[in-house]
Amino acid sequence: MIRIRKIYDDTSAANRDAIAQAQAIMRKQFPDARLSDVEKLPMQLHDPMRYRYRSILFVAENAAGKVKGFAMLLHMPDLNIAYLELISAAPGRTGGGIGGVLYEWVREEARSIGVQALFFECSVDDPALVSNPELLKQNAIRLRFYERYGVRPIINNDYASPVHPGDEDIYYLMYDALGGEAPLRLKPLRKMVRGILERKYGDLLEPAQIDFVVRSFKDDPAQLRAPKYKSRAAPPASRKKQRGKGIALLVNETHSIHHVRDRGYVEAPVRVPVIMQELDKTGLFTRIKPRKTPLRSIKRVHDADYVDYLRRACARLPAGKSIYPIIFPIRNILRPPEDIELEVGYYCMDTFTPLNGNAYMAAHGAVDCAVTGAATLLEDYRLAYALVRPPGHHAERRAFGGFCYFNSAAVAADYLSAYGRVAVLDVDFHHGNGTQDIFYERADVLTVSIHGDPRFAYPHFAGFKDERGMGAGEGFNINYPLPENCTVERYQRTLATALKQIRAFRPAYLVLSLGLDTAKADPTGTWALRADDFTVNGRMIGALGLPTLIVQEGGYRTRTLGINARHFFEGLWAGHKAAATVK
Repeated sequence: MIRIRKIYDDTSAANRDAIAQAQAIMRKQFPDARLSDVEKLPMQLHDPMRYRYRSILFVAENAAGKVKGFAMLLHMPDLNIAYLELISAAPGRTGGGIGGVLYEWVREEARSIGVQALFFECSVDDPALVSNPELLKQNAIRLRFYERYGVRPIINNDYASPVHPGDEDIYYLMYDALGGEAPLRLKPLRKMVRGILERKYGDLLEPAQIDFVVRSFKDDPAQLRAPKYKSRAAPPASRKKQRGKGIALLVNETHSIHHVRDRGYVEAPVRVPVIMQELDKTGLFTRIKPRKTPLRSIKRVHDADYVDYLRRACARLPAGKSIYPIIFPIRNILRPPEDIELEVGYYCMDTFTPLNGNAYMAAHGAVDCAVTGAATLLEDYRLAYALVRPPGHHAERRAFGGFCYFNSAAVAADYLSAYGRVAVLDVDFHHGNGTQDIFYERADVLTVSIHGDPRFAYPHFAGFKDERGMGAGEGFNINYPLPENCTVERYQRTLATALKQIRAFRPAYLVLSLGLDTAKADPTGTWALRADDFTVNGRMIGALGLPTLIVQEGGYRTRTLGINARHFFEGLWAGHKAAATVK
């Protein structure tokens, strides 16, 4: 299976390896390329201001991380254009469809960031300019491919002129209108051409040469070469190849088996359908089937003994029976009890979160949704929502509680951390003590939580402002405890501050632990956010413009739960789309 992954930086080992493989393909496929052009690839991603454009690397890779092709897209927001710098399949893959899939992704990315046009260069197919028959044949194949998309050279100009006399390595400037029909007017076109030449070839071309090429564009509007090749139009991308539309939705189908009917247990199955009922009204979501998460991924964030205990204990409990901890061996944790009903207190942090025969299966299903949602951010979506229960953000490395068994958001964040820095933002009314515990000594995952002050709110023993991380993670855990009667205005000022901290961290991905128990009249909270407030909150978070996984946590007033969720996602979508147009 081949997936297309978008790479923004070189901060993770997986990204550095993919970049190195792309550089190796460049050396093989473009042997005449300048060494400096190959070596600058990591710096293009790391320091966009240096080159006056933002670089986005797409890699086509298999499940083992082997890169089969790549494309480098440059975004020049001041010119409102995108420029396809390079696109290539690996040696031996030419003609296998990799190039076509990559080009479709590049076009979709250009549309999503709202640019006016996509430009790139393509070697000329004019026998008067190219004497090598084999090279001429290869150039014609490339131009025939682009014609299928309606993309042709801009004619009546001197862009395809040699830098040095006798030079046959010359290119047309290609124009892809991305499906638009507006004419390309002369004045903005000249500005675009100048920007491309100065930023791409400023160290090769004299200013007089750039002026000469820019002034050679005289048609208003610009004219494209008539179609030269008889070829069928490019087929619409198959469903597997299409970029994800809207928000990927992953629902934990096994959630309903975790149904605890004990009095006062508010984490009920009805929470999921009431949210789904409202989300269906938006038209924003595409349902995705969750994939199974290997146990080793869960054991990367949870203690192996703890995971094995949950699986073993839940399997031994009879149907319909729930057990609660009655003792907590805090004085001698090295000798856990052997009785299953006593042992539960060794791994649980409160007296109201039960174990039953279905808890392990439901919690694992929630992890499956979260990790699959994270994977879609690497593949074809910018936003994904894991609508799951039981929730997870209270589950620590070796303890469960607060209705939480496995920390789904943490497992997903750990998964994404292999591909870039991750910020976890927790907006549940209750502090995400489990997420804090898991990442407290790590610097590659920033954890930020806005919650009720633990002096009055669960979990009471974590979430204080002075808890800022430890060791390598010092400074990478940020808590914003707020008062019992916090106003909406104060909450949103705090959210703005938290988002500023996240921007400063410059993450590649955001994982949002979405608690809707901040709503007015929620039975577990004391704040009074209404539907319109959730719209604003969603828009503020969406404005980060980051690939974002949302994992459902709390929210228990079913009368308004779905409405608040719908308003949040409508705001998130609007904010995210607005951010895409200004990047």
